[in-house]
Amino acid sequence: MCEVEDDDYPGEPLYEAAVAAGSATSVAQKCMKCKTNSAVLVIRVGDAFCKSCFKEYFVHKFRAMLGKTRLIFPGEQVLLALSGGPTSSAMLCQVQEGLSREAPKKLRFSPGIVHIDEGAVCGRSLEERRETLSQLERMFQASGFSYHIVFLEEVFKLPNSMLHSVSCSPAGHGENYKEAVDGFLQKQRETLVHAEQKPTAVEQLNLTHSENPVQSKLGQLSIDDVFTDQNSGSTLTETSTREKCKFTLAQTEAVKELFSSIKTLTAKEELLQTLRHHLLLYTARINGYTKIMMGDSCTRLAVKLLTNISLGRGASLAIDTGFSDNRYGDVIIVRPMREYSSKEIAFYNKLFDVPNVFTPGLDTKASDKASIHRLTESFVNKLQADFPSTVSTVYRTSEKLNTACSDLCGAEQPDKCLLCLCAMNNKIEEASAFHATLISEKLSLKQVPDQVPEVTEQSCCGGGDGEENNGKCCDMQSETACFSTDCGNRTTDLLALLCYSCRLTIKDMVSLDLLPQYVLSEAERRKRRAQVKEQIEEFLLAPDKETDVASS
Repeated sequence: MCEVEDDDYPGEPLYEAAVAAGSATSVAQKCMKCKTNSAVLVIRVGDAFCKSCFKEYFVHKFRAMLGKTRLIFPGEQVLLALSGGPTSSAMLCQVQEGLSREAPKKLRFSPGIVHIDEGAVCGRSLEERRETLSQLERMFQASGFSYHIVFLEEVFKLPNSMLHSVSCSPAGHGENYKEAVDGFLQKQRETLVHAEQKPTAVEQLNLTHSENPVQSKLGQLSIDDVFTDQNSGSTLTETSTREKCKFTLAQTEAVKELFSSIKTLTAKEELLQTLRHHLLLYTARINGYTKIMMGDSCTRLAVKLLTNISLGRGASLAIDTGFSDNRYGDVIIVRPMREYSSKEIAFYNKLFDVPNVFTPGLDTKASDKASIHRLTESFVNKLQADFPSTVSTVYRTSEKLNTACSDLCGAEQPDKCLLCLCAMNNKIEEASAFHATLISEKLSLKQVPDQVPEVTEQSCCGGGDGEENNGKCCDMQSETACFSTDCGNRTTDLLALLCYSCRLTIKDMVSLDLLPQYVLSEAERRKRRAQVKEQIEEFLLAPDKETDVASS
């Protein structure tokens, strides 16, 4: 691995100083690195590169990001989350080059690829989704890595244990990084020595042929038959895998109904991101991956930082925009592309013919004011066009953030949000905006005693009058009728398990019954545990008393 050298690649120059000096940027100027070749692109004001130096600069930044963090150990299973867009495709290209034999300092982890098909949310037909997946499969197969294609409909098949709390530290990495590298290199040397001592397949075949020609001919014939059968079988399996869907039409309709029940595009994008992370986490766990690489660029993270602040996720900004995200415990999310701007990635993909596949999303063709995400992205991009230091300034600010609850591993685990699994701050100050919001909600639920309707056994709000509306509430139709006497309490219980941002998402939903079953099951499990804990509260020792007893 390599480390960042400030002298090799200087940081972004001051835009105001360059303008004051009157330095005119031109593509005809010399490369700022080699000083000999003509520049083919200008990244920032005064940062002109030739093609070869730009590639060296791009590769160096990726290796330096992985090298200085030292979170990915040699031989570790790493899952690359690829959408097919420019950033994730550039990340795949960097991993391919880092694992090639010609690389001066090779990457030492074992990669895999995962792609989540979200066509059901965007209203795409099965033919359009199949065509896009065929293009992505060709790109994945060309990389030589194992890949997994997951459909968004599979969230309705996730197990109930999906959202259970897991230990903070992944197993198998008790030693430090240097010891892990030395052990990995030693195993490689032993493997090479063993391979040199073992006779090759050609030598074994010649030896068998000299001993018994008839048996060797029969053996060669059987081997050819096996290879022929295997090749034909693999082709049939590959074709059947492409044609076979891992979901049913009922699950597709359930996904459409779930997102159509959400009122705003902002809440839809937040819920989609949450379900996407749950699928990535489940795929990593069942396949033995301990790290997930996300293709979040510097521009994307700058937009995400301002968006999350607007959505009330200020407490989790450090893990939402940082290099590593350890909220899930056994699986860590890393963002090695966070140093690249969208402009650098576009130049790299154009100059070196990096393939990518466009897949429409929820916000495709949406206006700038359709959601908070779109509005923030438009604001940052327009500001970046006039002030080139905007993205880098916002991004550098996110690097200085730290979460107070991130170092609580090994101590008492804090309560986590039911959806995003971020640590929740249960100590709400009376002068905070969150406390004022909770008080406002409680007051809004209160009614004048004269206006409270009588609640019968068949109705939860007394709105069903007559035989045709018997058992229904508020004169709703049968599909959306409420048959429970505690529908309001259920919503209140679920909101108590969520952080402030996820509460806003759930409040935009028409019905909670449309959520996947594993979410509702985990909410019920946490509710029962809280009730049992409340019953035995007087028999439990306080955390400080437990420490005193253990020390004595």
